[in-house]
Amino acid sequence: MKDKKKSDISVLLDFAGSYKWLTITGLFLSAVAMVLGMVPYICIWLVVRDLISAAPNFTQAADISKYGWTAFGFAMGSIVIYFIALLCTHLAAFRTASNIRKQGMRHLMKVPLGFFDNNASGYLRNRLDGAAGETETLLAHNLADIVGTAAMFISMIVLMFVFDWRMGLSCLLAAVISVIAMFSMMGGKNAKLMAEYQNAQDIMSKAGTEYVRGIPVVKVFQQTVYSFKAFKQAIDDYSRKAERYTVSVCEFPQSINLTFTEAAFVFLVPAVLILAPMALSGGTFAEFVTNFAFYAIFSAIISTALAKIMFAASGTILASTALGRISHIINAPTLKIADNLILPKDNSIEFQDVTFAYEGADIPALEHVSFCVEPGQTVALVGPSGGGKTTAASLIPRFWDASKGVVKVGGADVTKVDPHILMDNIAFVFQNNRLFKTSILENVRASRPDASREEVEQALSAAQCNDIIEKLPDGIDTVIGSEGTYLSGGEQQRIALARAILKNAPIIVLDEATAFADPENEALIQKAFSALTKGRTVIMIAHRLSTVVGADKIIVLDSGRITEQGTHTELLESSGLYARMWEDYNKAAKWRILSEEAK
Repeated sequence: MKDKKKSDISVLLDFAGSYKWLTITGLFLSAVAMVLGMVPYICIWLVVRDLISAAPNFTQAADISKYGWTAFGFAMGSIVIYFIALLCTHLAAFRTASNIRKQGMRHLMKVPLGFFDNNASGYLRNRLDGAAGETETLLAHNLADIVGTAAMFISMIVLMFVFDWRMGLSCLLAAVISVIAMFSMMGGKNAKLMAEYQNAQDIMSKAGTEYVRGIPVVKVFQQTVYSFKAFKQAIDDYSRKAERYTVSVCEFPQSINLTFTEAAFVFLVPAVLILAPMALSGGTFAEFVTNFAFYAIFSAIISTALAKIMFAASGTILASTALGRISHIINAPTLKIADNLILPKDNSIEFQDVTFAYEGADIPALEHVSFCVEPGQTVALVGPSGGGKTTAASLIPRFWDASKGVVKVGGADVTKVDPHILMDNIAFVFQNNRLFKTSILENVRASRPDASREEVEQALSAAQCNDIIEKLPDGIDTVIGSEGTYLSGGEQQRIALARAILKNAPIIVLDEATAFADPENEALIQKAFSALTKGRTVIMIAHRLSTVVGADKIIVLDSGRITEQGTHTELLESSGLYARMWEDYNKAAKWRILSEEAK
């Protein structure tokens, strides 16, 4: 997104699209408004000049009223034009931020689904929505202030040297010192510190989202925020970086800046002491006083002008940092689509010498994995935690792409199949399924939006959800999460199974689908499995080995490698890892807490 040859402003204007001209118009009008806003100060000087010239007969200063109305007219014109300028820049800024969000969302629709496992929703929201909001401030206010103030500052410099260059130079000296102080806060390594501060803010936002989601656990165990170390560490890190930037970077330069801008009038005193004798000897004392009045008035607006530049310039740094954060999303690798797409011939699955490593990992999650699943077969992936089961299953629908080797569906390399067709052929049931805060009907229909109400009801019935629907106040139209309507983990799993049944995909991936189910729900879920898996190819990941006994093939993964495969009976006879896992599972299943009398 962010081309090195382009400035941040150019990149933002590219996002603005056809609204770019509104920004340019707004900047021009802002410059005009600021220049017009200086005319009243000149009128004040003209009033002072006429009064001094007419003293003590002030009634002879006949043009004072004219100058007053001229000042009023230019002041009002400046306000109106500045308002129109801000109207233009705001419209363009809102459109730009909207385009950034839309482009970011469109891009996120093209990234592999695994991208969302590594990037929490709070983190993505802060990066895309929050950062886009920060660009609004730059385009709506800061740029207009920078351009307008620059125009005003140039006009001020010209006017400063028109009447008395020595007094003008004295006033300008304060401005130069102030500008140097401001740039010392924003340039070089300090820009890097600002980026670190923004990154700490992102991390804190991500940790905060995770903490909020974990509040039930924190409350159950009567803990405090300090028990959530990641959140506390993120807050502390953000606090340290904020303090470091404000104290170490800004404290001294900002003190210098405010001292010289607010005291610009003081710089006129040496000039007055030097020039006053010359004025008296030359008989131009009235002109000297008039000029001094002019520079005294103008010195007051130096601080205002420089303050605007400082705050506007800080906005450009924030916007630059925001663009960098947005680029993480805009430049995220998308799912590659082959030029010559092919169609799967059937619902078989094949891994051919597949190796896969997560980004930044030193050890592959899968290494030289090869197996074949015939159409209609049920294959279980089992093994110790971290063995690569979920990783292997996630390569089938292209949550990630294999680093080496080939994953095939229906004899076709998944990287050469249209992603929409591939996803249409696969249904998923995860161990932690998310239900939307909408009706049961719409939750199930999410897998096939064009499904009729009757088809949804049939899917719910096949998923053994009749008892759930009967107890809900509005049946399948009940909105989950409304008026205290919540479902248990097992009930949510059955709704998710109904969603998968409605999709009617030829390939089913079950990832610990009974992990959070109680015995009663598990029995119903197993019945639902029968309807879901009938005539389909099934990849089943399970820790409860009792659920995979009837699988056509069991593949044992350990440390990313296949250690053995076969049927339940064959693996028990081989006395390998699976046999040991089966023995341990049975011991755990029979474990009971006995009373003292029973002992």
